[in-house]
Amino acid sequence: MRLILLLFLPVWINCFYTSSDGIVELTDSNFDSKVLKSDRIWVVEFYAPYCGHCKSLVPEYKKAAKLLKGIASIGSIDGTIQKALPSKYGIKGWPTIKIFGLGDKSKPIDYDGPRTAKGIAEVIQKTIKKTLEERSGGKSKKSEKSSKKSGISGKVVTLTDSNFEKLVLNSKDTWMVEFFAPWCGHCQKLAPEWEKAAKAMAGKVKFGALDATAHQSISRKFGIQGFPTIKFFAPGSTSSDGEDYQGGRTSSELISYSESKLEDVVNSKDLEVIEGTSSDSIQETCQNRQLCIFAFLPSIFDCQAKCRNEKLEILRKVAQNFKKRSFGWVWLEAGAQSDVEKAFEIGDSGYPVVVAMSPSKLKFTTQIGQFSVDGIKEFLNSVTYGKGRVRDVQPAHLSGNWLKIVETAPWDGLDKELPIVEDIDLSDIDLDSSKSEL
Repeated sequence: MRLILLLFLPVWINCFYTSSDGIVELTDSNFDSKVLKSDRIWVVEFYAPYCGHCKSLVPEYKKAAKLLKGIASIGSIDGTIQKALPSKYGIKGWPTIKIFGLGDKSKPIDYDGPRTAKGIAEVIQKTIKKTLEERSGGKSKKSEKSSKKSGISGKVVTLTDSNFEKLVLNSKDTWMVEFFAPWCGHCQKLAPEWEKAAKAMAGKVKFGALDATAHQSISRKFGIQGFPTIKFFAPGSTSSDGEDYQGGRTSSELISYSESKLEDVVNSKDLEVIEGTSSDSIQETCQNRQLCIFAFLPSIFDCQAKCRNEKLEILRKVAQNFKKRSFGWVWLEAGAQSDVEKAFEIGDSGYPVVVAMSPSKLKFTTQIGQFSVDGIKEFLNSVTYGKGRVRDVQPAHLSGNWLKIVETAPWDGLDKELPIVEDIDLSDIDLDSSKSEL
């Protein structure tokens, strides 16, 4: 009898909870059937019997089980005995609590909140509320509330399951994205630093934040398991892209990293000087830019293909020189967009004309100088230093809050000649002005 007691004593010591506590003892063999195949929410603690923090959690975990009775299932796993599950879920410390929601249970969310019954219950309440809102088809205000709670404001873009693909993945912009949880202390500490970095990088790199507890589809897509998780997205990223940020969480460190990544993006491609043939193409090039550079080139009748290409090459060289700046580049043929020329107060002084406009402020300044690489560089350098005469874009020639653009056919790259007018037969016309009928 004594031998039997000694054999079973270690198992009894390892068990923090009994069935009367309302906490299910999970094992490598019963986990799939009880948790993964369940239609309930599960809160699962991975613990070690020798862990002091685990022992401190015991009374609060028991209270959580009572609070959530009939609402969510509570389980515990002794990681020193059941070793397959801790390995599967990457458990690196004790205690670790994971939430297996009502959706895809293959990617649970780490609980990083206070180790109290109230903290655990609040997370389950939010999980249930979100599920009800999704199932009822109602418009959730969760993102708005969680944004306020986590400090998202100002230049930080609130991202969701519904807008992430459009704003980030199908975007020509560079993004830094934080995946957070409202109850996460580290996320709340990061918030003001994130906002500072977003303000400093405005117009160059966009900063966004996504509440991973409210928008689990995107979080699952990128395998988010801890908070905060920060990822960098280059323009044209796909659902499999997104580089993990492993640096410090101060604004200066975030800014330094963003600038470095932006430089990599810029150096990897040539800047395009587009022909402004439609409102959409010009807006796409200019939106969210610090400046948009407009070059009005002479008519093709005055400056044929060779002449025009030489001027376009000058613009491309200047654009490459300023590729680290957040500039958009557009060229237009003289007379093709009369409202745009009037908006910039371009008179009859001749072409080409170069104008630098702030898309956000709708203010502009015009180059006074030679149309050359050095001349345009000197002009843009003076603009960035706040020199030059700045004027408001003429509102009479705007369409809403943007330039009034008419759609035109793009240049085919060929020379053009004025149409030949046929000789007019004047034989039947009396040109003698001295004759007159009385």
